[in-house]
Amino acid sequence: MARGGDARTAGARTVRAARAARAARTVPALLTAAALLATAACSGSGGKDGEGRESGDGGGKGVGTERMTVAMVTHAGEGDTFWDIVKSGAEQAAAKDNVEFLYSADKEGDEQAQLVQTAVDREVDGLIVTLAKPKALESVVKKAVRAGIPVVTINSGGRHSERLGALSHIGQDESVAGEAVGEELNREGREKALCVIHEQGNVSLEERCAGAAKTFDGSMDLLNVDGTNMPSTQSSVEAKLQADQDIDAVVALGAPFAAAAVKAKENAGSRAQIATFDLNASVVKALRAGDVRFAVDQQPYLQGYLAVDELWLHRTNANVLGGGEPVLTGPAVVTEKDVPRLEKYIERGTR
Repeated sequence: MARGGDARTAGARTVRAARAARAARTVPALLTAAALLATAACSGSGGKDGEGRESGDGGGKGVGTERMTVAMVTHAGEGDTFWDIVKSGAEQAAAKDNVEFLYSADKEGDEQAQLVQTAVDREVDGLIVTLAKPKALESVVKKAVRAGIPVVTINSGGRHSERLGALSHIGQDESVAGEAVGEELNREGREKALCVIHEQGNVSLEERCAGAAKTFDGSMDLLNVDGTNMPSTQSSVEAKLQADQDIDAVVALGAPFAAAAVKAKENAGSRAQIATFDLNASVVKALRAGDVRFAVDQQPYLQGYLAVDELWLHRTNANVLGGGEPVLTGPAVVTEKDVPRLEKYIERGTR
């Protein structure tokens, strides 16, 4: 049921206050890290050229520090382009920092835990892990910490990071990001929304929908779909829109699923507006065309880049970004007017 204007205003104040508090903690940490990186870049002569550097991006010599190995293990599903951007950021930082970068992923929690165990057995110098399914990862992440391997968590499960012994968490606060979506839907005058969860059991996706429902003045339904099967995802959304013509907004929780929502809307003859989390080339095209109303950007490139950099800084200078507090990379609401500024970065795969 819709809430009144007073509740909406209070919700907006709550979200802004949460963002401001987190920004106050995060910005100084990022500025400190940037200063350290600038110093290292100016003083680091010699060393090997970075391996795997993207052509034309961030040229120059790598640092002269000792070679180290960093493993990143995520919950990426097959075909999810979001993780290509995370990897791109991590690989760029690894090239600069003289880091051997190892990447592996599995969307199933138990299998992801096995991949983390493999990294622990290899005795890597640093570990980057996502906590979409924290219960499955808890034991092995604690084991890595006990073995003396510094751990940084990224993207998901931030509220579990400190408890598991990680140095810090880098990503967006998913609840706050969801609240921003709810506020945006209010501004658009939407009354009934559908939040599409493409991976059951992923705590970050659940937090996004819950946050949106918290600040949204209208009603919100949840729809669980199989995100690894895009035709099935599209047909599920389409069937829901056909069955309930009152739905006037669809919230996709990842960029690849926005396109499926757009097609489902067209086939169902629905009047729903489409919103999404995350960016890719397809979403930018849809924003320009008006097929997607807005997107929430959490800057995945920055998540990969800062995670590798933090582990390098921790090893070479005993630094911890954010003093152990979460380092936020989002949320930022992106609309059609932002496309010209971001388009070239989307095309090169860094936004």
